[in-house]
Amino acid sequence: MDTDNLKDTDNLKDTDNLKDTDNLKDTDNLKDTNNLKDTDNLKDTNNLKDTNNLKKISAQIRAYVILSTTIVQSGHPGGSLSAADIITTLYFHKLRHDSKNPKWKYRDRFVLSKGHCCPSVYAALALNGYFGIDELKFLRKFGKFNTDNPENNPEQQHLQGHPNALLTPGIEASTGSLGQGLSIAVGMALAEKLDRKEEDTQQYEIYTLLGDGECDEGQIWEAAMSAGHYKLDNLTAIVDRNRLQIDGNTEDVMSLNPIGEKFKAFGWDVIEIDGHNFKQIINAFNTLHTQNKPKAIIANTIKGKGVKFMENRAEWHGKACNFSQCIEALKDLNFVDENDEIYKNKDSEEYKNKEKQQEIYLNLFDKISE
Repeated sequence: MDTDNLKDTDNLKDTDNLKDTDNLKDTDNLKDTNNLKDTDNLKDTNNLKDTNNLKKISAQIRAYVILSTTIVQSGHPGGSLSAADIITTLYFHKLRHDSKNPKWKYRDRFVLSKGHCCPSVYAALALNGYFGIDELKFLRKFGKFNTDNPENNPEQQHLQGHPNALLTPGIEASTGSLGQGLSIAVGMALAEKLDRKEEDTQQYEIYTLLGDGECDEGQIWEAAMSAGHYKLDNLTAIVDRNRLQIDGNTEDVMSLNPIGEKFKAFGWDVIEIDGHNFKQIINAFNTLHTQNKPKAIIANTIKGKGVKFMENRAEWHGKACNFSQCIEALKDLNFVDENDEIYKNKDSEEYKNKEKQQEIYLNLFDKISE
């Protein structure tokens, strides 16, 4: 009887030990779950930091667009501003590139088909170190690129009104004649496939940014047909869908809707996004290609985005700000405060002096670069 009781006691101890072990496992599982939650929180935090950083850079790019076009009194600010968030995400999140080795064999290629919006790309390239920030002051001046010359030397004035691949480091193709960029990108995508060795995977990706008004050009649709036919799943085209072109609303000039269905008809995968939402832009770029299909991203944007008096106004397609408008624009972009002397007196006689304006522009360049 006593022996049986002893056995019962031992069994009870074993049961308790088993419970303790189970509790320990449960605790470990809970720790694992908490660790998983911590990892998720870390990812969320990193994504938030990344998005906030992109927003900061995009604001800088917009400010450089305003200043550089104002200084030269020429250029295309409206479409440069609508594309700024897309260009920022490309150059600071997605593209594989190296400013110290612009011709690196395995770099991703980017073709700005809407070449007149190059002020945004120039700013992105300068911020990446392809050339000095100060050179943005020489937008639309003539000359040859030479990094050894001082900033006032005409040979540094390489940033033309449309991208020139022979003059500017980081520019993959000379564009500006609308409709041609997608064809150039299709050629690059074909070359990437042809250059692969049997054991090679894809070496690089090709991206191109189109204007929606540019999509009136028949060559765009010939290139779209070719990309589908040749199964170019290494090619991504982004349409800056701001719905305005030089002559007005795109739907009044030559209706494009449904633009996504048009690309689908030529064998493309299509993603439609808010072109000012960094999370959506990143997700669209990170979405893998369907095998044998090029990808089109229809990015709904606002022409003149970030500058209140420019937003959704076709007149800002190809017109530069005057001094007062420039200061107002930089206030909207949070680089000038409404309590600053230059803002309060922007319309005064004192600030109508051209030399005084130039001095202020140069000081603002330094402030944006801080």
